[in-house]
Amino acid sequence: MESTLDALLGPDALDQEISRPSRLLEAMRYSALGGGKRLRPFLLVESAALFGAADQAGVYRAAAALEMIHCYSLVHDDLPAMDDDDLRRGKPTTHKAFDEATAILAGDGLLTHAFDVMADPATHADPMIRADLTLGLARASGLGGMAGGQMLDLAAEGKTLSGDAIMTLQAMKTGALIRFGCEGGAVFAGAPTEERARLRTFGEIIGRAFQLADDLLDVTASAAEMGKKTGKDAEQGKATLVGLYGLDESRRRLDGLVDEARGILAPHGARGSVLIEAAEFIAARTS
Repeated sequence: MESTLDALLGPDALDQEISRPSRLLEAMRYSALGGGKRLRPFLLVESAALFGAADQAGVYRAAAALEMIHCYSLVHDDLPAMDDDDLRRGKPTTHKAFDEATAILAGDGLLTHAFDVMADPATHADPMIRADLTLGLARASGLGGMAGGQMLDLAAEGKTLSGDAIMTLQAMKTGALIRFGCEGGAVFAGAPTEERARLRTFGEIIGRAFQLADDLLDVTASAAEMGKKTGKDAEQGKATLVGLYGLDESRRRLDGLVDEARGILAPHGARGSVLIEAAEFIAARTS
């Protein structure tokens, strides 16, 4: 994944590009390279592997497009107007390492370049699959997905929300890209409609698990362990399931989500073991 991102964020202008300004490229590379779990692209590649397409040319490009969307969202989320964070992945956030204007443009650049990569014939030879992937990524990223979820998250600060409202917010803000990672691999592989739906459901479940685990870590882990400031949910009055249900009930629910994820992939037997291990990792991670 790292080598794919490195190549896609290289200095040479592509056909129809005019040039690649060095400072903007440096900020984009700073934001996307050298850190992170790479969970979302991992899920896309391993979901494609479930249907025999892990070695197909272009699968890492599709996964890189997804990761660029995630990285752009972190750059913008860290800005003073949003979560106002100074640390990300154990190093200064992009607006601290460069400046706010450059960070905004770096996020814009990563967002736009993601769709360039996904729509490129080098990613998949079948134009219908490329179109399906591009549409799915757009819907997971935008108004009805991640960006909309971030708006709901900002609007919820200092308010008491129901469990259903919190789950909707989190399904959009965090879960949508994770869900796309799982379904996107099935799309890339040309899997049948029912299998796409199965992977979409699996993605929804582990997306919920990821956010619940993240909220637990915000309460229980240190900044050194997380590579970013912790305790911010309570400090900013964020609406979380941990805040609503408490630590013990939240951990019980997290275990239940992992069990549910195992059941969804049970029909695939041993071939689904890597994705199930990913679900277990999401719940057990310490950073």
